[in-house]
Amino acid sequence: MEPLVNKIHQFLLKNKKTLSVAESCTGGLLSNFLTSLPGSSRYFILGVVAYSNKTKKTLLRIPPALLAKKGAVSPEVALKLAQNVRKLAKTDFGIGLSGIAGPSGGTWQKPVGTCFIAVSGRNKNICQRYHFTGSRGTIRRKSALKALELLDENLYRH
Repeated sequence: MEPLVNKIHQFLLKNKKTLSVAESCTGGLLSNFLTSLPGSSRYFILGVVAYSNKTKKTLLRIPPALLAKKGAVSPEVALKLAQNVRKLAKTDFGIGLSGIAGPSGGTWQKPVGTCFIAVSGRNKNICQRYHFTGSRGTIRRKSALKALELLDENLYRH
């Protein structure tokens, strides 16, 4: 288990805060990390693997025009994933991830390893672009771990 998971676990329990996530490229790995400790059900309310654009549109209400214009792997979509999963689950925090884990699917504008990670709170939203290298599994793991870091950096500011 990652030490950061324990730190986040303790903060959310102590402060009675809740969390939901909408993952794409990580395929549930972030949810797996967040539910690795006993008692996580007190704060982890919902984890959605929104791999298809259809699911992004229907379940998470990502506007079709936004997906068409910006693409699923974009800061705008990652932010909407975080905001909308937070609203759907009625949680204090939401995380949205969208990226290209590879080995194919990249473009010159968004190469394999590109990942957008967003954290949404009641008073603040943040989205960052990252580029990870390695195998598909490595990119997925790095993306999930970076999402934990971004959450940790912003837990105290919301």
